[in-house]
Amino acid sequence: MKWFVVMFACVIVAPAFGAEKELTPAQKGYKALTETPFIPAFWKSTALPNAWKQWGVTQKPADYNAALLERYGLHAAPYPNDGFPMGLRKAPRITAMGVGTDCMLCHGGSIMGKSYIGLGNSTLDIQALFEELAKADGLSGKLPFTFSNVRGTSEAGGFGVYLLGFRKADLSLKGEWKNLGLHDDLCEDVPAWWLMKKKKTIYHTGATDARSVRTLMQFMMHPFTKPKDFEKHEPAFRDVQQYLLSIEPPKYPFAIDKMKATKGEAVFKENCSKCHGTYGDKWTYPNKVIPLSEISTDPNRHKGIEIGYGEDYSASWFGQEKGDWKFDGKPFRQTAGYQAPPLDGIWATAPYFHNGSVPTLHGVLDSKERPKLYTRSFKTGEADYDKEKVGWKVTVLREPPSDKLSPFEKRKIYDTSKSGRGNGGHTYGDALTDEERSQVIEYLKTL
Repeated sequence: MKWFVVMFACVIVAPAFGAEKELTPAQKGYKALTETPFIPAFWKSTALPNAWKQWGVTQKPADYNAALLERYGLHAAPYPNDGFPMGLRKAPRITAMGVGTDCMLCHGGSIMGKSYIGLGNSTLDIQALFEELAKADGLSGKLPFTFSNVRGTSEAGGFGVYLLGFRKADLSLKGEWKNLGLHDDLCEDVPAWWLMKKKKTIYHTGATDARSVRTLMQFMMHPFTKPKDFEKHEPAFRDVQQYLLSIEPPKYPFAIDKMKATKGEAVFKENCSKCHGTYGDKWTYPNKVIPLSEISTDPNRHKGIEIGYGEDYSASWFGQEKGDWKFDGKPFRQTAGYQAPPLDGIWATAPYFHNGSVPTLHGVLDSKERPKLYTRSFKTGEADYDKEKVGWKVTVLREPPSDKLSPFEKRKIYDTSKSGRGNGGHTYGDALTDEERSQVIEYLKTL
């Protein structure tokens, strides 16, 4: 069976530091993750320059670098990266250097046209990227499962399930792949990594202990990654975790009505804080998992990571992490629903819900206003941002896409009737008045 793997590690913007001083753990982690390829390259060095030949055009676009970014939903790297965008990097192959991926592929995003490491990439088409670069390398481009059904989302859970199926408990390779319950209709939005500082448990369902370092490494499961390589790089990922605990979200860049926001804070505290916490110098966060029977948002992500994966993960090197805890081991746990996340920097993290099905905060707080079938520009400039509703501007569609439309174009359309893409549930804001909703949105801009 052919191997296809994506690395989803995570970093954040580094603080300034001088060469004459000893680096802090956080600075070491930043340096490692922006300079070190932790897995081999997927493609030859010629794949990226030749990718345009898979686009259905007759000649190479004049501004090819800009065309690459737009085609795949990538963003300029705010750090030295050998000319590659965030998420792609120079990495070794068997006989030469090639093009690989790193954590910023999914965890490096853009808002108001500015790149931020640690912001989820809401424009990425990872399906097209892997298909077309493979074809540019002379391969078939056929992937072992669907990497993305909707642009800006990925089947991240599927990657973990798929890759662990090749590994024994000690992470050595098996002879045959074991299906641990692979699903590729979970349609996952990427959370902002600056939220990790408040969380005790992570992932949409709160299934993994936030203190775990090894969970950040599970997408290193490239076939050429040996068990000793995981052990070797664990200290670097402990440094990475220090970044995740120190990052701050970008501030809302436009004017805020302070009086209106103050009123919104009172409405928020009365109606939202019991799940999402309070904010300011003396913030609180309850780390609550809301049962699916109560939240009623799309169930696919909750049901799509099965007990078979949980058992193998818990028994593996990942789940047997040592640490200064009452009990050793950080096993996967089944939960009743979805974790209500902290809302720091929420203005920058559209679209909303675990599946990215709601493009604005207005829709989050008024379920009747959520579009059912829509598309957007997948650009991140001011012209593409809805300051009033807070989120991405969309074009509502009346008819489903034509069967003649290419898969690439179909992934730009969010159809909430499709599996894993439901936009129902979380109707708590429906009881608010229009004025109260507007006040809460104004307050959320301040977080």
